[in-house]
Amino acid sequence: MLTQIEKALSRRQLLGGIVAGAAVNRLQTAPPGPAPALALPPAPICVFSKQFHWTDVREMCAIAKEVGFDGIDLTVRNGGHVVPEKVERDLPKAVETIHQSGLAIPMITAEIVDTSSPHCEAILRTAAGLGIRYYRWGWFKYDYDRDLNAQLESFKPKIDALAQMNEKYKICAMYDTHSGLGMVGAPILDMYYLIKGLDPRYTGFSYDVGHATAEGGVSAWVDNFRIVEKYVRGIVVKDFVWARNEKGQWEHKWCTDGEGMVNWGRFFQMVRAANFAGPVQMHCKDPRLGGAQNGKKPTISRDELKKIMAQNLAFVKGEMRKAGIVVS
Repeated sequence: MLTQIEKALSRRQLLGGIVAGAAVNRLQTAPPGPAPALALPPAPICVFSKQFHWTDVREMCAIAKEVGFDGIDLTVRNGGHVVPEKVERDLPKAVETIHQSGLAIPMITAEIVDTSSPHCEAILRTAAGLGIRYYRWGWFKYDYDRDLNAQLESFKPKIDALAQMNEKYKICAMYDTHSGLGMVGAPILDMYYLIKGLDPRYTGFSYDVGHATAEGGVSAWVDNFRIVEKYVRGIVVKDFVWARNEKGQWEHKWCTDGEGMVNWGRFFQMVRAANFAGPVQMHCKDPRLGGAQNGKKPTISRDELKKIMAQNLAFVKGEMRKAGIVVS
């Protein structure tokens, strides 16, 4: 398997250059280790491969490249483009295909909660060996029949052990700040309590502005970002509106980027002020995508799907540029 990885690395080096050094005074110092194969803009915009679970890696890359994405956030989980038990065989193949398409793969999304998660070390070892420097991680969940403070304390040694493994392989875990009852990290400051003091090169957040706004309302999401910004290693972009469901209950519903509740201007101003340079993950949750937003085969044409994705991407790039963030 090491031979496969070495071959993939060699092919990748032929396909692209080495990333330029980090910007001066950048708070987000990248973890040491193998550099990605392609020269990336300061904030590479990657499409979440869940939106392409209905097709293979090659077609996904062709569409993503045409739409204008910089890279891929690849699912390495059950039902994903790479399943965990075959990561050593299939991840090098996927990475090679992605690079041959002219795209980057700075990160993966894995079903890793702690070091006891199935195939955890194999995933991290293989990803790091291929030059992947980040992975999205989570989630811990609360049991409301037990004391929450005691549960938080019980998570600490698990996170410490994962942080040590991350450092061993020079890869950074980004905890997914998902909203919802019982989700550790939904308030954000609970997870900050758990990782505060750890090396942010190896353990941090993937700050999801859609989920953070749903949980943080008017302003808590702003304060939370500013408190944890040292640990924000990646960001997730998507938008939502509040609406009633079929039971008459209020819930957040995903919408076209720019048509919902997210304060994009303020968010990207904070991202710029933090000198953020990690992967920007676009979760294309636009309901017009005909099921692709949930990983299903779309009921719309490929051309229409590309048009809708391009519209969302253009909006996000426009807001980033307004904030002074360099994009491709």
